[in-house]
Amino acid sequence: MKKIYSYLLISFFIVLASSCDKGFDELNVNKTAATAINPAFIFNNALINASFPAGIVQYEMGIVQQMVTPNSGVVAGANFNQDNRDATQQLWQRYYRTVVLFTTDVIKTVKDVPARSNLLNMARIWKAYAFIILTDTYGDVPYDQAGKGFTDQIVLPKYDTQQAIYTNVIKELTEATAALDAAKTRETADVLYGGDIAKWKKFGYSLMLRVGMRLTKVDATLAKETTQKAIQGGVFSSNADNAFIKHDANYVNGVGQMLNSTEAANFFLAAPFVDYLKKTNDPRLKAIAVRYVGAGSGSDHVASRASTDPAIQIGMPLGYDNNTVKAPAAAAGLASFYEYSQVDRTRMTKVASPMFFVTYAQTQLLLAEAAQRGWATGSVEEYYKNGVRAHMEQLAAYDVNSTVPAEAIDTYLKDHPFVPADALEQINTQYWVASFLNGPEAFANFRRSGFPKLTPNPFPGKSIKGDFIRRLTYPNSEISVNSANVKEAIGRQGNDDLDSKVWWDK
Repeated sequence: MKKIYSYLLISFFIVLASSCDKGFDELNVNKTAATAINPAFIFNNALINASFPAGIVQYEMGIVQQMVTPNSGVVAGANFNQDNRDATQQLWQRYYRTVVLFTTDVIKTVKDVPARSNLLNMARIWKAYAFIILTDTYGDVPYDQAGKGFTDQIVLPKYDTQQAIYTNVIKELTEATAALDAAKTRETADVLYGGDIAKWKKFGYSLMLRVGMRLTKVDATLAKETTQKAIQGGVFSSNADNAFIKHDANYVNGVGQMLNSTEAANFFLAAPFVDYLKKTNDPRLKAIAVRYVGAGSGSDHVASRASTDPAIQIGMPLGYDNNTVKAPAAAAGLASFYEYSQVDRTRMTKVASPMFFVTYAQTQLLLAEAAQRGWATGSVEEYYKNGVRAHMEQLAAYDVNSTVPAEAIDTYLKDHPFVPADALEQINTQYWVASFLNGPEAFANFRRSGFPKLTPNPFPGKSIKGDFIRRLTYPNSEISVNSANVKEAIGRQGNDDLDSKVWWDK
């Protein structure tokens, strides 16, 4: 009897346990948590993270002599023509860890989902944009195997040649831009154009125009073919088409963040840039520059000393450190080198300032050069004037107080007419100005075109052999972890230094 009772008791507890366990797994599932992320939101991460890091001020903008610092240490770079890999790696790390990774994920997620074909092709175009920036900056880089560490367990990607990357980028832009279809699902969550297919098409073809013109020195036939294909497709037609990312107090402009915090008193507008704008009575100088009159130190950079009067702006000369620069500052009648002009961080480089990637102004100037070369129809002069005007009008997007008055634009164009004999120099010098704060593009076009005509930075302690830095160096992390593939790339391209040229820089 006792055994029977024991069996019954055990059976009871087994039934009780199974009853308690029923639905237990379901009970522990959060029914309100997302099980998948809309790939449009992942794509937005790729868009917003394309905003350039602060390092572009140290290198790209320094190389093209738009900004300079006399200081060394963490901010050393183009100011001394030295290799500071803490800065040269910034663009690499930002783009590979976010833009490339996220676009690769989006493409893999939606490639077999017909309803999301527009998102697929937008991601292909943006990925192409990212690789143009990367390869133009570093040369040979991981391309085909990039961004596949999680999906394909490729953690040591091979490096592709820049020529192969450009060939594939042209293919991607051609196919993806043509495949965008306004009749299909509109990806309204997109923070760049709100899913506007017409604008995305213009962006794709404007980017293709940039790619084509980049090849003028290395493959004129392909350059012409790509340029004409882009023009036929339809490029930007106004500033309303500009590709830029907005920022706010939460998602800040990296350049603005640096220039409004740790390095607020340490970066100045370079003399070649200020001198050019001043010599030509360019109204953009008033929109861009500020000088803290009588400043004896960084703490004197206060509103009461600020002047935007273009007549008194003085750019910092190149070739000096924070000790030797005291002499030219004194010779110019300045209280200290802190009195040299700066980009106005209360207008142009606020933490919430927009970051422009591809613009109507740049596009019109490239069309001017294409027409000058006989690759495009239309008036070279009109394209040129449209490009200059567009950039002057674009400055209002930074701050209402950077607005260039319409009459000032008209006066400038009247006083500085287009001269056909100087076409390439005029066009590309204006491209330099129109690419202010877009360091990677200003650096790339300077190497491609040779304009503006800049005097090499005379700093005596430079580590480069040539006159100008030609590329940025690979991150130390790549050299130590992905060493075999890095060495292979170096064997093709040349030494991993600031002198080696990228493929199209002939």
